Amino acid sequence: MLTLWDLIAPRRKRRPPQPRPAPAARPVRRTPTAGPSMQDRYDAMTRQMLDRYGVRVRRWRKDMTGLAWEVYYANGETRRLIESPRPRGPVSAAIFLHEIGHHAIGFHRYKPRCLEEYHAWAFSLAQMEALGLNVTDRVRHRVHDSLHYAVMKARRRGLRSLPPELLPYAEPRRKTPRGPATSGAAPRRGTAPRRSRSRQAAR
Repeated sequence: MLTLWDLIAPRRKRRPPQPRPAPAARPVRRTPTAGPSMQDRYDAMTRQMLDRYGVRVRRWRKDMTGLAWEVYYANGETRRLIESPRPRGPVSAAIFLHEIGHHAIGFHRYKPRCLEEYHAWAFSLAQMEALGLNVTDRVRHRVHDSLHYAVMKARRRGLRSLPPELLPYAEPRRKTPRGPATSGAAPRRGTAPRRSRSRQAAR
């Protein structure tokens, strides 16, 4: 039997409950793997150079000076030693590689002494460029100041003929006014590069 309500509003069939879709899985964000830091690169370079040339660091210096020498023993053994700042930036890395350069090119191979300094610095800059290390203006200024110091020292000792490689370093570098944007200040008094030396061990 139909009722009034059936005539006014037909019944709606109830739909069975539909299962809810499972929530979509959120994409996992992968953080990019960080490459080696600049200090890691300096440390790797340090180990590589010490191993390649058989050099031992006698002491890490706190100032920006270095020294390289050899010790000869009665049994024929030769020990290669350096002192330098630990490479933590372009200038300290250049000084470290300069001292390594003395051992790489060999002592007393170039004369006069200032020419050996030139080739040790050339080794340092070549290695920095080969390893992708930044050669900054401060590094270039340090090289010029060091070689000018070596040239003036050689002239005081009686050098008359300057090798052509050292002619650009006969005059001091033109210094720019010191300020916030100035880089490569001249070495402070008492921090001039010390010459490398070779020592004979006591027998």
